[in-house]
Amino acid sequence: MKTWSEIAKIQPMASKVITNSIKKDRISHAYLIHGARGTGKEAIAVLIAKVLFCENRQGAEPCLTCNTCKRIDSGNHPDVHVIEPDGQSIKIEQIKNLQKEFTYSGLESDQKVYIIKGAETLTANAANRILKFLEEPNQKTTAIMLTENSQSILATIRSRCQIIDLQPLNPTHFQEKLVESGLTVTSAKLMSSLTNNLDEALEWSGDEWFAEARKLVVQLIESFIDNSSDVYLYIHNHWLNHFKERTQLEQGIELLLLAFKDILYSHLGNEEGLIFFQQDERLERLSMYFSQDRLTSILHTLLDAKRKLKQNVHPTLVMEQLTLQIER
Repeated sequence: MKTWSEIAKIQPMASKVITNSIKKDRISHAYLIHGARGTGKEAIAVLIAKVLFCENRQGAEPCLTCNTCKRIDSGNHPDVHVIEPDGQSIKIEQIKNLQKEFTYSGLESDQKVYIIKGAETLTANAANRILKFLEEPNQKTTAIMLTENSQSILATIRSRCQIIDLQPLNPTHFQEKLVESGLTVTSAKLMSSLTNNLDEALEWSGDEWFAEARKLVVQLIESFIDNSSDVYLYIHNHWLNHFKERTQLEQGIELLLLAFKDILYSHLGNEEGLIFFQQDERLERLSMYFSQDRLTSILHTLLDAKRKLKQNVHPTLVMEQLTLQIER
């Protein structure tokens, strides 16, 4: 999404609000853009930056071809600063360094923009430091904070920002886009349940790591039936060797959630709701082994495992506990 007209196709209200303020020369000094992954937060932030710096802007649309627009796209504009979480959080040292940069005059103009990705991960000290920044805004400084959870942002920060709430993407429309891009209907359903990002979905669909991840999910579930005494060894010898990073393990648990939901849907006769499995002998066998009550309990256990990962519980411990709870 490179233009406001493209943004308007998936976020019509957000596009209208921002472009109206641009046309009236009333761009806010601070935005808090809230939405799930893939809903266009970063694209909107980059467009706002281009609007502020573009050499050949026409109305609300930047030209996209001037040297300034190209440098913003490549992340090389000296007066556009992007802050991302360092590990699990955005730390006060990052904000101090940002503020230090802002004590200097703009290298090419008086305008400066800073974009904070994952603003919900700001530590308490970093959030308070940002608050002081917002309390004394420079007319030529624009803050753009991006978050998937606006309620975790300090109320005092929210009150100083124009909040832009992005709408969830239409899953049917997204699946159609994936099919148009070459995915099968089955793959499109699976990918749309995991991400709202088109590029990410297309990358995963052809990724060997992801294909292996799907195999491991099936093997793990079947091991509860066939070799329950070896499940613990399977987790250590295979699962944790593949899902090495915390984000990878989160994806593995998400795939397990989809798979166990399908087994429950098989019980309920909801064939249209199937995403991970197809209605075949394997699924019938799994549904005969796992009762509806047990499946409901397993789904709650998987959701709890996701929460623990977000709370920085050690991944190995999370999987060991998860395995024991599913075996019961």
